[in-house]
Parts: sequence; structure tokens; C-alpha cells
Amino acid sequence: MRRREFLSVLVSAAASWPFVSRAQQAEGVRRIGYLSGTGAAVTEERARGATLVQALQQLGWTDGRNMKIEYRWSDGTPEQIRKYAAELVALKPDLIFAFGTATMSPLLAATRSIPIVFVQVADPVGAGFVESLARPGGNATGILQFEYSLSGKWLQLLKEVAPGITRAAVFRDAALSGGIGQFAVIQSVASALGVDVTPINVGDAAGIERSVAAFARAGRGGLVVTASALAASHRDLIVTLAAGHKLPAVYFVRPFVVAGGLVSYGPNLDDAYRDAARYVDRILKGEKPADLPVQAPTKYELVLNLKTAKALGIDIPPSLLARADEVIE
Repeated sequence: MRRREFLSVLVSAAASWPFVSRAQQAEGVRRIGYLSGTGAAVTEERARGATLVQALQQLGWTDGRNMKIEYRWSDGTPEQIRKYAAELVALKPDLIFAFGTATMSPLLAATRSIPIVFVQVADPVGAGFVESLARPGGNATGILQFEYSLSGKWLQLLKEVAPGITRAAVFRDAALSGGIGQFAVIQSVASALGVDVTPINVGDAAGIERSVAAFARAGRGGLVVTASALAASHRDLIVTLAAGHKLPAVYFVRPFVVAGGLVSYGPNLDDAYRDAARYVDRILKGEKPADLPVQAPTKYELVLNLKTAKALGIDIPPSLLARADEVIE
């Protein structure tokens, strides 16, 4: 009887081993929420999501094996970002990766405990997302979009590429501290450059079309597009309007120039994602966001589109061509 009982216990244990193994495997899988503020239609944003996955894989994290990423691609509107932020927090992930300034307020309103790693956030201290760049102090840290001083260079570039302009319309998201801050820096250098600047608050497509058409009527104007999720989500429209109204334009990031814009100056976003992946790795291994300083980009890239310049009747100065990191022909 003792032998029969022993065999019975052994069979029962053997039958349970697959379930135990699967349970242990499930417990080892870390769940990551991914919230984008620029929209599923932006091909480059999905490509950068792939860059994050690849960087994490190089650090030992494989989607479907020891981590699972839950994606939410917003259209850039505050309503949808709030909805997706709440959905991700409700899933109780181990960490949330956030792209764009517009994602941060909804996420922090929904959780002060789940770690958040962000990229492309313009002013995390001024917006109250972190206590300081050196010591974030809460549940969020990440990669700074750029320092505000960069914004002044956009207007300088516009004047360099189109010396005849005397007016500039500046696209901004006035609902974000970053939008207000970027415009303030541009205003501060405008007088010295002999340029009168006017803000265009980015909203719906119809409003953007009306604003650009009204601005273009007076002539001798150009555009500066500052960083925001809404501007990114309206990228193709803004580029098309600039071309249609023959307005030289400077953009905050390369994808606008790839889409037909004239010139951009900003950080390399793939680098930002790779840097963010290292923070995701460190937090999943036990470090706290509060102790990880917010990093600034280490490289900025100048991108020019010669085809667009030709269509606008602009001769790019040789000195600017020599400084360019990429020239699209």
C-alpha cells in the first residue's frame, strides 16, 4: 500500500509540473505599458517603438518571453490620451513608457506609484512632473526633449535660410508649459533678428488651415513649428500648407523634413529611445525613478531638404549645407 500511495503522489506531482512551470514563467514576465502622444498613423513613431524593443532585447528583455508590452497609440488629442493613460494604469503594469509631454499629466493624475520612463518631454520640472532634473523625486524620470535655448536656434535658422523674411508664425500648443516656454525663447531672440513673431495655437485641422492662410496673405513670412504631440499629429497638413503658401519653415524634428519640410534641427529620437531603454532595464531590475536623473540629449541633428528648397526658390547657403548632418535630395 505504501508503494501504491507513493506512486500516486508521484504521478500527481508529475502532472502538476507543467502548470507550476507555466505559473513560474508567467510570474517572470514583466508587463510594460506604452503610451504614445503622436498617433498610430505616424509611421516613424511605430518605428521608434521597434527601436525601444530592439534596445531592450539587447539588454536581455524579449517581448513575449520575459516582458509583455501593451501599446496605446493616441491621436494626440487630450481626450484620447487621458483615456489610454487610464487604461494602461488599470492594467497595473510594472512600468509605463511615455512618449511626449502631453502624456505625462494624464499618467501622473492616474498613478503616483507605477514607474514611468518618458522621452520627448520639454520641461518636466516646470510642468511639475519631476522635482528636479538631478533628483526627480517621484515615480517618473527619462530623457529630456531639449533645453529651451534650442528654440531660439529655429528662428535663427529660418532667417539664415530665408534672409528676406520679416515675419514668422510660430506653431505651439498653448495648453502645455513646453509650448509656452518655447515660444517665449523664440520671442526673446526675434527683435535682434528683425523678425516679428505671431503664435498659432495648434488645434484642429480647419483652424490650422485658416491661421496659415491668414498669415500668408501679408507676405515675407515663414513658419517655425515647435515641439508638441498635436503638431506631430498634423505633420503632413502643416508641411502641405507651408508648400502651398510658399512659406519657408523650420521644424523641431527630422520626420517633418522627410515628409517634405524644408529644414529641421533637433535631437536624434532613436538615441533617446535607446537611452530610455537603459532606464527601463534599470528600473525593472530594482532601481527607483526618483534616483535616476533626467538626461538631456547629447546630439542634435540638422536636416535639409534640397527638393523643397528648390520648389520654394531658396538657395541654401553653402555654410548651412556644410553644417548639415543630412541632406535630402
